[in-house]
Amino acid sequence: MKEELQAAERELAEAEAVRDEAQALLPNPPDDSAPDGFTDEDAVEISRWGEPAALADPKEHTEVGRFDMERAARLSGSRFGYLIGDTALLALAVYRFALDRAAAHGHVPMLPPVLVREEAMYGTGFFPTERSNIYAIESDDLYLTGTSEVALAGLHMGEVLDELPLRYTAFSTNFRREAGAAGKDTRGMFRVHQFNKVELFTFIEPSGSSDEHERLLAIEEEILQALELPYRVVNVAAGDLGAPAVKKYDCEGWFPFQERYRELTSTSNTTDFQARRLGVRHRAGKSLEPVHTLNGTAATDRAVLAILENFQGGVPDVLRAYGAPETVRR
Repeated sequence: MKEELQAAERELAEAEAVRDEAQALLPNPPDDSAPDGFTDEDAVEISRWGEPAALADPKEHTEVGRFDMERAARLSGSRFGYLIGDTALLALAVYRFALDRAAAHGHVPMLPPVLVREEAMYGTGFFPTERSNIYAIESDDLYLTGTSEVALAGLHMGEVLDELPLRYTAFSTNFRREAGAAGKDTRGMFRVHQFNKVELFTFIEPSGSSDEHERLLAIEEEILQALELPYRVVNVAAGDLGAPAVKKYDCEGWFPFQERYRELTSTSNTTDFQARRLGVRHRAGKSLEPVHTLNGTAATDRAVLAILENFQGGVPDVLRAYGAPETVRR
């Protein structure tokens, strides 16, 4: 009987491993309001704000701001860059302004770790589907995060939350390999391996996640409007959501040099997908149930690029109090 039990336990462990591997590949089912489709062209426009400036000779951000991608390539390889002088001061002002606005809306600021264990990457849904885009530190079994969403979601990993909602904002440097992006957005600093970002994150009761999603979108729009950047909001197609999200809004800013709208921020409702994997629960009556988590972007380096191209060296007035120069000199 003992030998039979040991054999059965081995079979059970193997079956559980196969089951868990299969379940890890299952995405969160899209919300009914997410449009059909698989690419960014299938997203549905919801609204627009601001009129794109009529510039006779729009210059690319690298022609307006001071960047050095050639020396960065010698140092680190392709798709890296230095932000120098006034351009660096403008970027720092954008991040500080975004943190300030997020804090004014009740999000607690923090500076999180950017190296995390594998369980955090699986828990947030970036593994296994996005593994090819993540830098690994194999000697330490750690991974460089592509967004502070991972650290914020993992903050309460394995905990029971008695007070909800909990709202956070974080500044971090992020890293993405951009696997599969060869030949795409190779000009300038638009798609690079290292960038900075101010993130928004919420833990909330399931009944409130839909309204919270609209709230995060409103914060993102408030920031873009204060920066005087023309943008449009799109409802992202179901096949382009990624594994964790049931619904995602993108705010796409106008880039005069490209003569098109490009993603500046996004906000996603991941419902209980991440919370189940990370073991983050709350008390629902007599039982413990997973919370819902949502994430959003307050600002990234792309906001800096959009400012350079739309203002052509000018700076939004709101950034002066945060150390931005009156004009950006190369």
